[in-house]
Amino acid sequence: MLGYLPQEFGVYPTVNAEEMLNHIAILKGISHGTQRAQVVKRLLEQTNLYDVRKKSLGGYSGGMKQRFGIAQALLGNPRIIIVDEPTAGLDPTERNRFLNLLSEISENVVVILSTHIVEDVKELCPNMAIINKGEVLFTGSPQQALAKIGGKIWRTILPKQAAVAIAQDYRVISTKFNTGQVEVHILSDEKPRDSTLQATDPQLEDVYFAVINRMI
Repeated sequence: MLGYLPQEFGVYPTVNAEEMLNHIAILKGISHGTQRAQVVKRLLEQTNLYDVRKKSLGGYSGGMKQRFGIAQALLGNPRIIIVDEPTAGLDPTERNRFLNLLSEISENVVVILSTHIVEDVKELCPNMAIINKGEVLFTGSPQQALAKIGGKIWRTILPKQAAVAIAQDYRVISTKFNTGQVEVHILSDEKPRDSTLQATDPQLEDVYFAVINRMI
């Protein structure tokens, strides 16, 4: 019923992917040898690992290990897949490949994605929730989340001291360093008096900070 890909998982470094999947398939009750070989081959092809199936898992890149993790999670035809921070540490190419794989899987299986990378949510999820300290603060689609702050996000880039001062007059959602200065995002229903603050399209990251700080 349930497949699980944890954020971090160990592999036997000297065992190859085909052997390891075959072993896990036995543990999951796929006892018939011919059937098991077919299932393992299909999953290796689905996760684009078939050509490196004889390579030791210790020699896999981070993205390859994550795809192997999805392959083992899919063994047994689960109805729900839970993936925890699956793209953390992946380079852009592997991240795109992995997100495409999750999107393909979600056509037939319910995928529950736990992540702090909001772009993953925007690109993948028709429904989302924001949870803080065990409390669900928001549920809905990414589009509904963005609609809550549409036309209310304003942005400026300031020296550090000016960025500290602006927080005294406005509801600052977030700050981050940008080319040696500080990029500030504020939440305001009306156009701010400060002319340096310009309207900007809201991002899911803005929603996250606004919800966590209980501004909306």
